[in-house]
Amino acid sequence: MLTISQRGQQMPASPIRKLVPYAETAKKKGVKVYHLNIGQPDIETPKIALDAVRNFDFKVLEYSHSAGNESYRRKLADYYKKVGIDIDYQHIIITTGGSEAILFGFMSCLDAGDEVIIPEPFYANYNGFAVAAGVVVKPLTSYIENGFALPPVSEFEKLITPKTKGIVICNPNNPTGYLYSQEEMETLRQLVIKHNLYLFSDEAYRDFCYTGEHISALQLKGAENNVLMMDTISKRYSACGGRIGALVTRNQAVIDTAMKFAQARLSPPSFAQILGEAACDLPADYFNETKAEYLKRRDVLVDRLNRMPGVFCPNPGGAFYAMASLPVDDTDVFCQWLLESFSYNNQTLMLAPAGGFYGTKGLGKKEVRLAYVLNTDDLNRAMDCLEKALEQYPGKTN
Repeated sequence: MLTISQRGQQMPASPIRKLVPYAETAKKKGVKVYHLNIGQPDIETPKIALDAVRNFDFKVLEYSHSAGNESYRRKLADYYKKVGIDIDYQHIIITTGGSEAILFGFMSCLDAGDEVIIPEPFYANYNGFAVAAGVVVKPLTSYIENGFALPPVSEFEKLITPKTKGIVICNPNNPTGYLYSQEEMETLRQLVIKHNLYLFSDEAYRDFCYTGEHISALQLKGAENNVLMMDTISKRYSACGGRIGALVTRNQAVIDTAMKFAQARLSPPSFAQILGEAACDLPADYFNETKAEYLKRRDVLVDRLNRMPGVFCPNPGGAFYAMASLPVDDTDVFCQWLLESFSYNNQTLMLAPAGGFYGTKGLGKKEVRLAYVLNTDDLNRAMDCLEKALEQYPGKTN
């Protein structure tokens, strides 16, 4: 009898996308659905980047270098220098999305059965990458009550075993929007040096920080060989469909190893490399308007949420996500109910239940992640729906 692999059975379904069939059914009924469940910005992709693809003149669409086009890697190194990260282009491997950068990092540095500590809640797909690489995730809980601050060193050290090989962070964080401070990054620097660990730093949202300065793991002195940074153009330039990311590290042995995985998949997407390279030429003030727009959206969302009875939402320091606790018994059930059984003025909203962002079973049952990727008018309409829904929901708690 044919069987499915253990790896295939262990691969988790996306908690962000699992409610899509219910949303599709609601739309077929004529209900407008406000999508706050997924980080797909409505900000326009820069015209200069799109035009570079439209106008590129070639007769053959060739493979690029397995590490990515040298011209793009050089431009990307220049971009990093502008944000305070001094890196050589030869320490950059262009990947198929940030996802491949994470997977290349795991597979280059970790063996099957090795453990990584990840503060939870965390980006749900880290679980999938860990399963693909045979890696064991050891979640370390952070709490909504203190805004999901980094847990103390003592809590990390309780989880460190001979199998522990790394710590994974996302800064600013998806799903919480938490922005790590200089002190917290210094704590991580000391931890990885003391215990000889890798620090995998997902910095996809670096350009959207509202309450402080972004501190890159690549700026941590003395930890140069410990740090791998994963990056992407998806959020920076609102180019999620381009599927272009980067793995960046000064550890030459890791670069050499990751190159073997890069060669095995041949090359990253050509058109999106052209787009990413052109985007590097955007003026220094390009992000000012985008960041101001997200900040305005954040303030609308957080204010509306915290004015609802029984709802609590800490103020995110970056990215474009917020986590909120709701007065309901189970947000998995509630989010499905929103799409199946509720509408207000023939409208409803789609949220991401937070349970899928936790590695510890049972946590996040009363929390949801919201992506403030819609304009403020739509955000207000979505919050009107949520407010009415919480008034009517049969599983509401005090």
